[in-house]
Amino acid sequence: MRYKIAAVSILIILICLFNFVYAKKNDLPLLSKVIYLDPGHGGMDSGAFYKDIREADLNLRISQKIMEFLKEEGAVVYLTRYGDYDLSVGNAWNRKRSDLSRRANIINKSNCDLYLSIHLNASDSTQQSGAEAYYDTINPENRKLAKVFQREFKNVLNSRRSYKENSTKYLQRRVTRPGVLLEVGFLSNSSERYLLNSDDYQYKIAQAVKNGVNKYFS
Repeated sequence: MRYKIAAVSILIILICLFNFVYAKKNDLPLLSKVIYLDPGHGGMDSGAFYKDIREADLNLRISQKIMEFLKEEGAVVYLTRYGDYDLSVGNAWNRKRSDLSRRANIINKSNCDLYLSIHLNASDSTQQSGAEAYYDTINPENRKLAKVFQREFKNVLNSRRSYKENSTKYLQRRVTRPGVLLEVGFLSNSSERYLLNSDDYQYKIAQAVKNGVNKYFS
């Protein structure tokens, strides 16, 4: 009888433990996932700009908001840069190439589950607008990722653009981990520039990215 009671007690504990883990998994859908965010440009490399609005600064602000959202989902999140600087070696003859090479190496060595390179677009046509995802075929998961994020850009940001293959980007051609380049808006479009510079819209972008990450891993 004593052994029977002990067995029932153990079974109850196991059931409670299972329910706890299951509940945690539902509350934290990205638990144990490692994600690298790469805020494009930085330091002397401002990226696209309009007057005192620099792409590098907005990339970092948006990435920080995405990181905040993903951590709330249980993910372990890292940034390739946490301030206004690049990652180039001090004596590099080509600072841009050195910067991108080091970013790629950091992401590859991390063995992360996903990386996202965050950028803003620019065009000679001030009518161009909308967020879009670019993928490289170096990893077979990348196209699937681009499709997922583009759907969320349409749902959350009303973007009418399409995801695209682009194998000309130096960093994307060298990162073997699953990931995509996200151009989250056009700095050259006056209306979108106003939105991109606002915290409210940056959180909206972060929401779209979080949705995409959750749907990809689910």
